[in-house]
Amino acid sequence: MEKIRIKYFTDKIEKLDYIDGKSDWIDLRASEEVELKAGDFKLIPLGVAMELPQGYEGHLAPRSSTFKTWGLIQTNSIGIVDCSYCGDDDMWRMPVYATRDTVIHVNDRIAQFRIVENQPKIVFEEVEHLGNDSRGGFGSTGKQ
Repeated sequence: MEKIRIKYFTDKIEKLDYIDGKSDWIDLRASEEVELKAGDFKLIPLGVAMELPQGYEGHLAPRSSTFKTWGLIQTNSIGIVDCSYCGDDDMWRMPVYATRDTVIHVNDRIAQFRIVENQPKIVFEEVEHLGNDSRGGFGSTGKQ
């Protein structure tokens, strides 16, 4: 089991908790009240900084209810926090775009993350043919 060193910037949010057996994504909470008008952009502070182990990164995404509840879209779709972002002032933030007027309160669960091992080093080998059957289309359906 990996240990992650974590710094909290406020005592107004619940501490992070890994719920074994439910999901390996961990909820993150807004650490300050944020009022947004439709069309606003904001980096919402999440109130934590972490020292991830070498060779790992954090993947930050909105919770499934974030758009429905607050009308927020994470502007970079998914955020990547590498292990070098581990200083005392390196608070995690969620970049959002508001599609409607909204208010996020302290301790609202707006994001989630998981720790993922970095991709191994790879080398691309150029070939004329891959030698596999063609699916003849786009995506999982194979249809264009």
